Amino acid sequence: MGQTTSFRVKVQRFASAIQKNKYINSVSNGLSSILPVILGGAIFTLIDTINIPAYQTFLVNTGLKALTEIPPMITIDLLALYAVFAIAYTTATQFKSDAFSAGVVALMSFFIVTPLGVLSDEATLALSYQWLGSTGLFVAILIGVLIGRLSTLIIDNGYYIKMPKGVPPTIEKSFAALTPAFMAIILMLMVRGIFELTPFGNIHEFIYTLVQVPLVNLGGSWWAYLIVVFVMSLLWFFGIHGTIVVMGVILPIWTSLRLENLEAYQAGVELPHTIAGGAFFMTYTAIGGTGATIGLAVLLLMAKSKRYKTLGKLAIVPGLTGINEPIMFGVPLVLNMKLLIPLIVAPLATSIIAMLATTIGLVEPLRGIGVPLGTPIFINGFLEGGWRVPILQLVLLLVSLALFYPFFRSLDREALLVEQGEDPEVAADKAAKASNA
Repeated sequence: MGQTTSFRVKVQRFASAIQKNKYINSVSNGLSSILPVILGGAIFTLIDTINIPAYQTFLVNTGLKALTEIPPMITIDLLALYAVFAIAYTTATQFKSDAFSAGVVALMSFFIVTPLGVLSDEATLALSYQWLGSTGLFVAILIGVLIGRLSTLIIDNGYYIKMPKGVPPTIEKSFAALTPAFMAIILMLMVRGIFELTPFGNIHEFIYTLVQVPLVNLGGSWWAYLIVVFVMSLLWFFGIHGTIVVMGVILPIWTSLRLENLEAYQAGVELPHTIAGGAFFMTYTAIGGTGATIGLAVLLLMAKSKRYKTLGKLAIVPGLTGINEPIMFGVPLVLNMKLLIPLIVAPLATSIIAMLATTIGLVEPLRGIGVPLGTPIFINGFLEGGWRVPILQLVLLLVSLALFYPFFRSLDREALLVEQGEDPEVAADKAAKASNA
């Protein structure tokens, strides 16, 4: 018992360190803050590309096609621009500095290292979309964190132009941001110059070739994904919000995976990733919440004990929308050895079944729309992949139910015996014997 407690304390400390890390929080919060942009672009991508000939003909003939094409172009295709500003903003906020100025300087820095193209007239320079979307996301993350932190260090140490008393705060902040901006320009010009001397030509190509592609391939591999899912469930068992802890680390990779699928769907070409990052997680793995607890939510409704039946009535609606804290802490699953096995096995099983179904073509790869938390199951599945996905979700619900059933049956019998006046220890023994019979 002492060793278990010691291990739990160590895990909690490690998870707490990750949750409190300002740089990880900056990236996670920054990407989360641009969710309205991503979701708006994703919804209009869906509206623009619904594969019904009569619908597409209607859009073209009415002139609406020219309008529905615009939102994806200025949202998903420009994602790196929104991200670099947002991440620099949240980084500066973490260190209690002028966040808006940091965001503006970071955006300027991103433009400096992004190569210009030449139009066909050979006289007009243009900024290509090539590195402004998901392909430029990792550079946006690096610059956002770097410039956000650089700005705060310069301001905190007083290395800026100080204005006399009485100057309006807006003017004072503008002059204070001059030094970070000047330093950022020099630094980014050096970065651009150095990479222009290499075979890569620019930092985007370097990061994309040597860092982003391997990381995305790793994050999109089956075994890496399943390890992430396992760690989430294990942390939840120890009472740590595993989803938040792990998402802080994996979110940039999963976002890139999801958006590459969304861009491919928008372009009408084959979707590249079986595992569409967070979209795959929310649609298949976390069906009913982390731990794939939707089956347990249904079992609670059918419980014989008043305790669990009442909890089921409270937990079923949140469970259908992917929120399972009532189950996690109400059953509970946290530190409940009797439910540890299904808590870990259920999400792994639903993930593997979904991977296999996608690979052999029973369902299409998810589009990567990134339907937000709170969207009910079946609806989120239909939006992400059409009518076949809700059918697969129904199968996964039954799988979750089957995996939780033998373990929950024992708990329910024990609770019923206690409600009938049995001693808790005696009730536990009877329930265990009944389950083994």
